[in-house]
Amino acid sequence: MFSPRRRRLLLAALALPAGCAVAEAPPELLVHKDPHCGCCGKWVDHLRAEGFQVKTFDTDDLDAVKQRLGVPKALSSCHTAQFGTYVIEGHVPASSLKRLWRERPQLTGLAVPGMPLGSPGMEVPGQSEPYDVKSFDRDGRIQVFEKFP
Repeated sequence: MFSPRRRRLLLAALALPAGCAVAEAPPELLVHKDPHCGCCGKWVDHLRAEGFQVKTFDTDDLDAVKQRLGVPKALSSCHTAQFGTYVIEGHVPASSLKRLWRERPQLTGLAVPGMPLGSPGMEVPGQSEPYDVKSFDRDGRIQVFEKFP
């Protein structure tokens, strides 16, 4: 038989794993890109530097990939990625991907439309412009997810 003190310690030890949240690692990003695009490779480098696992796929038909994954034309950029169940379009910063994975909102994905200077992969010394990371869903709703100066 266990003493009352040992019983409490045992119960506390058994309860410990249930109270500890284990963060699930983000999934590997599957990046579809034009084989001749340099900024896409720089965006991939940015993600890897932030700890993401990335696999790239060169394609000459990005429009077909975007259409298949449900990227709105208004949000189009130079590369498209799959991130678990989410779609990522353009130069979305790693910090936004981390937030997306942490919060897991009911969205189709995130996008940085166009190729704004200063976004990851589009860095030019001394030049940058404000840009928004936009969220989108299957119903066509587009909202600002995050703003960058």
